Amino acid sequence: MTRETPLHAVHERLGASFTDFAGYQMPVRYSSDLAEHHAVRQGAGLFDLSHMAEIECSGTQVEVFLDYALSNSLSALVDGQAKYSLLLADDGGVIDDLIVYRLGEKKYLIVANAANRDVAVEALQSRASGFDVTVSDTSDEWALIALQGPVAASILESSPVELSMPLADLRYYRITTGSFCDHEVLVARTGYTGEDGMEIFIHSSEAEALWNSLMEVGADQLTLCGLACRDTLRLEAGMPLYGHELSLDVTPAQAGLSAVVVNTKESFVGKDAALDHKTSRVLVGLSAEGKRAPRAGYPVLDGSGTVVGEITSGALSPTLGHPIAMAYVEAEHREPGTELVVDVRGASLPVTVTTLPFYSRKKVTS
Repeated sequence: MTRETPLHAVHERLGASFTDFAGYQMPVRYSSDLAEHHAVRQGAGLFDLSHMAEIECSGTQVEVFLDYALSNSLSALVDGQAKYSLLLADDGGVIDDLIVYRLGEKKYLIVANAANRDVAVEALQSRASGFDVTVSDTSDEWALIALQGPVAASILESSPVELSMPLADLRYYRITTGSFCDHEVLVARTGYTGEDGMEIFIHSSEAEALWNSLMEVGADQLTLCGLACRDTLRLEAGMPLYGHELSLDVTPAQAGLSAVVVNTKESFVGKDAALDHKTSRVLVGLSAEGKRAPRAGYPVLDGSGTVVGEITSGALSPTLGHPIAMAYVEAEHREPGTELVVDVRGASLPVTVTTLPFYSRKKVTS
């Protein structure tokens, strides 16, 4: 059965086009993919991410449990800190990639991909056996709204959202508490666009009021955005997407995520396999000239015409103005500057291996 987020009626009223994503009817765009993409790079975009899964973990042994269940050291987090992590299978394959927030002593919030909600909850609850810990799927209780872009912070500061600390003090990959019209919110400085921005967790019943308030405050600076531009934004930023760059058939080493695997922990699920860095195919970035964009599934060939890889994600970059892609290729072709070819429906597109990310925002210095 197709599900709807708490903001579905709002999206309908505002004229969004919808697509089925992970079992949810989600806004794919409001106006045009390009306009929404550029809005996030130049101003601010507002996204409904309420399809994402929220999993709360608490208990006297929650740190020990998370260190065992996930790929890196979550016990090292301090209150209000977040960390990107991996939920691995015994053979080192990626069940899901997650963000873990430490909300306070013995209490953590895990955000998982919508498509992997059930398998992530099941894996975590199974691994909780023997630990004094509670793992709860609270996804339906939360709405998640992302405010992303160079002016996102100023919009949030002008809104009725009140934080427990100045927004300027909320660093990247940190989370804080707050309130909106006397209702609890959590505000994290995280995102999936390559821009500065916040992700706001609020109880589902209050989501529409918050959304409308941000729209009113943002006025001409804020653009409503769908999943289509979110995909091109994350691709430019070199961020992996589960089901494309990550899967059960991919190990952290292949995906360039060895740094997310901590070898100093005594044990964690998938440790031995994940620490085996011998791999035949690795994830790389590819850049091309012209307007033809490589798409997922297109073969990558070397100069002799031998297939050496496959595109996982690709698009004509709205920001850079040329085609970009991520692909798994044979390890011998991984070096930046390597010239390869993509078969684009029978036509040969020359590409060059490029260091990820394709785009990095300019940091503001004082």
